[in-house]
Amino acid sequence: MTDRSEALHALVMQHLDDDQAQDIVSIDLDGKSSIADHMVVASGRSTRQVASIAQKLADKLKQEGHGPVRLEGLPAADWVVIDAGDVVVHLFRPEVRSFYNIERMWSFGDDEKAAAGGNA
Repeated sequence: MTDRSEALHALVMQHLDDDQAQDIVSIDLDGKSSIADHMVVASGRSTRQVASIAQKLADKLKQEGHGPVRLEGLPAADWVVIDAGDVVVHLFRPEVRSFYNIERMWSFGDDEKAAAGGNA
């Protein structure tokens, strides 16, 4: 992972926290996928909050020079994906998040990695 990737990840995590996203989970994709270095999953309390967080985050990433940023899932805002290259963000309404449970799918192997003494 590059310094640029880590800076992007830190910016995403800080912005989600500042905008009061809930249940923020970061998944290290190193060795799992070539699509990104990190996947971040978070929830908003309503479609309005999910849409607002997503739009503000996409705008902030573009302002900071982390473009191009692709945004999918607006205006419905049940599940919005923000693809910023090295970091992919999934924002959900809580019911939709529990239905798809993508953290479980992408965290596969972390328990074995931790048990073997690796970095989970």
